[in-house]
Amino acid sequence: MEKMDVEDVKMNEEEEEEQSLIVEVKEMLSDAKNMDNKEEALKKLDEISQFDDKNYDQVKKWKGVSFVRKGVLLAKMGRTDQVLQLLKNEKSREFLESIPKARTAKIVRDLIVGVAEVPGTVELQEKLCVDSIKWCKDQKRNFLRQRLETRHAAVMRQLGRYDESIALLRRLQREVKKIDDKQLLVEINLVESRVQFNLKNMPKAKAALTAARTNANSIYVQPSVQAEIDHQAGRLHSDERDYKTAYSYFFEAFEARNNMKDHENALKNLKYMLLCKIMMEKAHEVPATVGNKSMLVYAGKDVDAMKNVASAYKRRSLRDLEKTLEEYKDQLAKDDLIKLHLNDLSERLLEANLCRIIEPYSRVEIAHVANLINLPIRRVETKLSQMILDKKFHGILNQGKGELLVQEPLVEDRTFENGLKVVRNMGKVVSTLLRRADKLNSSV
Repeated sequence: MEKMDVEDVKMNEEEEEEQSLIVEVKEMLSDAKNMDNKEEALKKLDEISQFDDKNYDQVKKWKGVSFVRKGVLLAKMGRTDQVLQLLKNEKSREFLESIPKARTAKIVRDLIVGVAEVPGTVELQEKLCVDSIKWCKDQKRNFLRQRLETRHAAVMRQLGRYDESIALLRRLQREVKKIDDKQLLVEINLVESRVQFNLKNMPKAKAALTAARTNANSIYVQPSVQAEIDHQAGRLHSDERDYKTAYSYFFEAFEARNNMKDHENALKNLKYMLLCKIMMEKAHEVPATVGNKSMLVYAGKDVDAMKNVASAYKRRSLRDLEKTLEEYKDQLAKDDLIKLHLNDLSERLLEANLCRIIEPYSRVEIAHVANLINLPIRRVETKLSQMILDKKFHGILNQGKGELLVQEPLVEDRTFENGLKVVRNMGKVVSTLLRRADKLNSSV
């Protein structure tokens, strides 16, 4: 009885000690987070890494959190070498080897994801992936290695090394199919779809996305992964100019990310939704869409940029559209998808305006057309020649005189074609009559 009491007292003391250590580590983490001076915050995180956890599991858990925060802080400070050394030094390796493998995997992945959120760290991410993969191979941690290699393939896509990325993804697919890890297969197929999309290989991009969706439907996937699948589907359909379907996928992704409070990516989906509305000739619906209760929290320059684009398109004003593109350059030109489709929109407006201007004329000076549309003569001349070649209208450019000769659309004379049809049909009639005459003669 006394022995049991002693053991209970000892256990209570250990629990109290563990709780006090957890509270102390949490306070140090909170202090580091609230510090404006990054150097002081780094010193505080260093203290946590040196902290004696006395082999308590929960204390080690919070030390893992500080490990990730330290790496992200170093990345923000531009100390690339120190971030790489964070995974290489002996103390870090000892700490990672002393905790469960699942937690090690989470810490390493959280570190790479955290660094990815810092702008301009793509090369650092690749180095981190390479070093971490090497360590996983040495430790024979295949589960973590496969996930890091998937991340590495995604980073290589950002660096434009598409062939290397696809080769790595193909090898991973063969490995993962053997162990039937559908969760990882979804991620691999999703990355492959993005790589193929960058290569403009739409059939393979769609096939990879279909494979990702098939695997996702057979298991439970996190809402963030499902949102990525919907987002990628929206991008593929918008590239095929199927804006109605693209809008529905972007809306699904927006709702999921909005519910997860992932406002940065939700805002991106909202912009794509508004872009689809504009491209579907429904620019008048943009104010109503933005006025939705769930979307009011995203009011700002990004949404204002899309509203101004819709307003310019509604007025069919190319000048207002170009003014908006210049004024909101950071919000519009930096996004590849929006930039591509707004360029198409600009060309569409330019063609419509040019057709409207030249319609009353049979001969008009190019300088006059350029003056009416407020664009350089060279651009107007190039666009008119392109429209003539695309048979948007019939005309001749006289560059010597700087004139455009507008011609009436050529009406195709179908007399010859109709005459041939009559002769052909008459031939068939004569052949039929001959066959019947032969039958009558043979019967007689």
